[in-house]
Amino acid sequence: MAVKIRLQRHGRKGRPFYHIVIADSKVKRDGKFIERIGSYNPITNPATIDLDVDKAVDWLQKGAQPTNTVRNILSYKGALLKKHLMGGVAKGAFDEAEAEKRFNEWLEGKEKQISDKKSGLSKKAEEEKIAKLEAEKKVAEKRVAVEEPAQEPENEEVAADAEATETEAPSSEDVASEPAEDKE
Repeated sequence: MAVKIRLQRHGRKGRPFYHIVIADSKVKRDGKFIERIGSYNPITNPATIDLDVDKAVDWLQKGAQPTNTVRNILSYKGALLKKHLMGGVAKGAFDEAEAEKRFNEWLEGKEKQISDKKSGLSKKAEEEKIAKLEAEKKVAEKRVAVEEPAQEPENEEVAADAEATETEAPSSEDVASEPAEDKE
């Protein structure tokens, strides 16, 4: 019996969610499985991975073969590194405490990378939001600038017409004196 560590698909159309399972290689993708060791959600950024590393290492030592995607997930979470370190302990290269120390150091570094990525993504999203607001302000200013000159000439024309009528129109004294002159 060939045992595989593989993904079992769940979730609706276009929104996948996977369980990481130990299954016989002859069984259907979403069929029976021996044990569920974790879950994988590729929709989130970064992808959400919940994995029992100790169970994964145990199955890897028993000879279970991971699929390509699961191999990447195991590598990302450190299960392959832990298996490698346990091999060193078995050979006598170092003791188990040293292996745990090395694994925990690697795990802390990995958690720092993940938190940096999350903070970088949130900063990027905030910068994009600010850039969009600035672009909207510029568009609004252009719109206002285009509308204002269109309104000002009308006001200028009215003002110019008013000035022209004032200069052309005789004053009230002129109007009163003209008829008097005509009568004489």
